[in-house]
Amino acid sequence: MRGHLMKWGPMMEPFGDWDKFFEDFNKGSVAGFSPALDIYEKGNDLMVDVQLPGIDPDKVDISVENDVLTIQGKMEKKSEVEEKNYYRKELRAGSFYRSIALPAHVQGDKAKAAYDDGVLKIAIPMKKAEKASKVKIAVKKK
Repeated sequence: MRGHLMKWGPMMEPFGDWDKFFEDFNKGSVAGFSPALDIYEKGNDLMVDVQLPGIDPDKVDISVENDVLTIQGKMEKKSEVEEKNYYRKELRAGSFYRSIALPAHVQGDKAKAAYDDGVLKIAIPMKKAEKASKVKIAVKKK
């Protein structure tokens, strides 16, 4: 996550909000919120851990295409708190979308995912590196 300081002024930059919108859009994080994730290697798999607390895993779509992982879904959370003789109801809802280029070539069709304690764990087998081979090319003379 990236943070920065801005000088306060009575008026914001006229295009500042648009710049941020397009910056976020290019990163794939405009639709509601962008879930935090960790990517690491474990054996022959590329592992992706996505923080999705309180989200129904049945409402999450995961796909891999051309070594790009896409995770999207919806969340809806209701909570009730009793105060004096009435209830306060809060509804948190929204969608999320995250698309990220993976750091290795993977076999997306063999990916597996599990959801446990608010964390979506995705295991994607990496493709084995092909050995470079030297090919001699003959040159024809005219």
